[in-house]
Amino acid sequence: MVSDRKTVAELIRKVLISQICVREAIIQFPRDTEDKSIHAAYHALVHFEADEDLRRRDIVYKEEQDDYLEMIAQTLDEEEDLPENLIKNYEQYYSTANLLHEENTKGFFKGFWKFLNIGEKK
Repeated sequence: MVSDRKTVAELIRKVLISQICVREAIIQFPRDTEDKSIHAAYHALVHFEADEDLRRRDIVYKEEQDDYLEMIAQTLDEEEDLPENLIKNYEQYYSTANLLHEENTKGFFKGFWKFLNIGEKK
């Protein structure tokens, strides 16, 4: 079985070569993971898509962002944690990634509590 980190690494690389779009990659992300490295990778992909205009105008920025995403993919592919400063950089703005939940009762309630802004009930 392929690990969640290897799956995310593959998804990032598919986005970088335009085999899939960011939205499709995010839909295929592991669900309900607590892995902070995967959460950071999620946010990096969301920023990648949000910067589409800037990427078209600034080739240096595009290359740096592509290298950054490739570094994330390489680290995850090696089953390593992403650098703590990278994770903390995203955590200062987002408490968690907006990953999809499992398609079961537990996943439904996780999404429901988040929608109500109550937090996850354990």
